[in-house]
Order: sequence, then structure tokens, then C-alpha cells
Amino acid sequence: MEKVLKWAIVGCGVISKSHGDALSVAKNAKLYAVCDIIEERAIACAKEFGAEKVYTKYEDLLADPDVDVVSICTPSGMHGEMCIQAAKAGKHILCEKPMEITKEKLDRVIEEVEKYPVKMGCVFQRRADPKFAVVKEAIDSGRFGKVILADAYLKYYRNQKYYDSGEWRATWELDGGGALMNQGVHGIDLLQWMAGEVESVFARCETQVRDIVVEDTAIASLKFKNGAIGNIEGTTSVYPAQDTRIEIHCEKGSIIVSDKGILQWAIEGSDEKAPVIEAPNFNIKADPTRLPRTSHVIPLHDMADAIIEDRDPLVTPRNARSAVDLILAIYKSSEEKREIIL
Repeated sequence: MEKVLKWAIVGCGVISKSHGDALSVAKNAKLYAVCDIIEERAIACAKEFGAEKVYTKYEDLLADPDVDVVSICTPSGMHGEMCIQAAKAGKHILCEKPMEITKEKLDRVIEEVEKYPVKMGCVFQRRADPKFAVVKEAIDSGRFGKVILADAYLKYYRNQKYYDSGEWRATWELDGGGALMNQGVHGIDLLQWMAGEVESVFARCETQVRDIVVEDTAIASLKFKNGAIGNIEGTTSVYPAQDTRIEIHCEKGSIIVSDKGILQWAIEGSDEKAPVIEAPNFNIKADPTRLPRTSHVIPLHDMADAIIEDRDPLVTPRNARSAVDLILAIYKSSEEKREIIL
């Protein structure tokens, strides 16, 4: 009989619903427990997704021998320590983005978790989106030639009510930043995943509209390790919000892909067409609660399979840190008004 992993969700806020939805259709995992310091919220989550156990103390959940895996869905600045505690307790870990929010914490969580015989995966669910996956395959295949220019346009809308909805939001201590660290991190991860790692950055980050201490608007000029150059434009201060859009221009052709799908696929001297892709529609540019209900299915199922098959998950902690390292370099460049080498 195939093993069914008993899963726990820690932090029953907005993103917990995506984990609950994914678990509701999983074949080799089921939601067993939930945990939140606000008991009413934990009870509501348990009732919605059919969890057997409700906890208000993380330590009590980790002491439960029946828990196999924990999904960490708490504020960003709490992720690392909770991952370390889970690893010490012998629990496998699926951590929401960003894995952590400072270089020191990133270093520590990787070093500590790797001491224990557990698997840890990180959620960058857009890597599992077929329309982005086929772009990566095409670039990696060499059919488009060397990458010349790679840009990410991450222009979203969050009103003041959104930022006021949680004391942790838009704080350096728990959110780790603003438009880039919370919203733009997915697109920044995609850009490097598809076009290559960034070598250096020169950036400007500003707070132009919202009453917050972190950035709501940012631009960054990039130099990639493979010789390409590019830009990131990230914001939560524009109305109406725009689709996530990645543009990759190579010596033999160009690909433009957005939330809506593949907008351009052209190779010089070839009539190759863009593949027809059926993919989830990420309509969260103005409302973070509108993730497609299938958004976390592939990452969560992959994590379960990785545990059962004893292999690495789709996104390991070492994979996941690249986007955060780049965002931290962008912040440093803006603060120090100079190019930063990663």
C-alpha cells in the first residue's frame, strides 16, 4: 500500500488555502493538522479542509509523532527559525516564499536543515506553470541562441488597506521588504531560472504612494553571469495592475511570456510556433487571494513524491535563495547608490 503522508499547515492566513486546496486532491498526502496562534483561525482552517488536529503552539504540533510534513505559511521573517525547528523535530518541510529575508538567516537555515535527515522544499509555484516551464526548456535547448537581454515587468496593485491588514506586512523585520520581496520575488525567481544568474545590479527603490517603510516602487539594471543585460521593474503602486511579463531576447529570436500566456515566440529563419499551453491563470496582480485553486498542486505533490522517492524536491533551499540574494543586492544598491556584485 502506497504511503500517505500526514501533513500540517502552520499559519492559517491567505496562502494556507492554497496548501489546503492542494492537499484536498493529493493522492499520497492528506491534511492532518493545522496550527495558528489565533485559535479561531486555526479552527476555521481545520473545518474548511478537514484536518483532524488543531494546535495553537508550534512546539506542540512538532511534538506530534503523527506529523510527517509541515507547510510553513507564516510571515516571511519567521520562516527560517520554524524550518530549523521542524528539521530538528524530524519533520519534512515545504516553506513558502521567501525562504528567509536576510543573507545571515538564509545561510543559517540551509546549514542547520542540512544537518538532519529531512527533505526541504520551497514554494516557487510558477516554475511548475507549463507556460514558464516551456520557455525555460526552449532557452536551455539553445534554439534561440545566446541570451542578450532579459527583463521582468512586475507591476502590481496593493492599496493601503492591504498593508494595514497585518502588522507584519511591509516591515523590514517580518516582510523583509516591499514590492520586490513580497510580490516581485516570484517574477525575479523566474527571470533568473530562465535567463541565468545575475552577476551585478544597480538599482533604485522608493516609497512613492503607500504609507509604509519599505519600497512600493523599484527599478534595477542587471548584468547576468552569461553576459546578458536586463532590467527589473517592480511595484505595488500602479493602477490598474499589470500582468507579470518576462521578455527574453536572444541572438536568434525572442520569447515574451506573461500571466496570459506566451505572447511572442520567434526564431530567425524558422517558422516554429509557440506551443499551445493550458496553464493556470494567475490573477493576483491586484488581489493576492485570487491564486488559481490549482496553483500549489504540482509543488506540493512534487514535495510528497520527493519524500517517498528519497530525492530532491523541485525547488531546494539552495535553489530558492537566488531570488532573495538578488533582492537584497537591489536594496543594498539603492541604499548605497552604487553597483553591487552578487
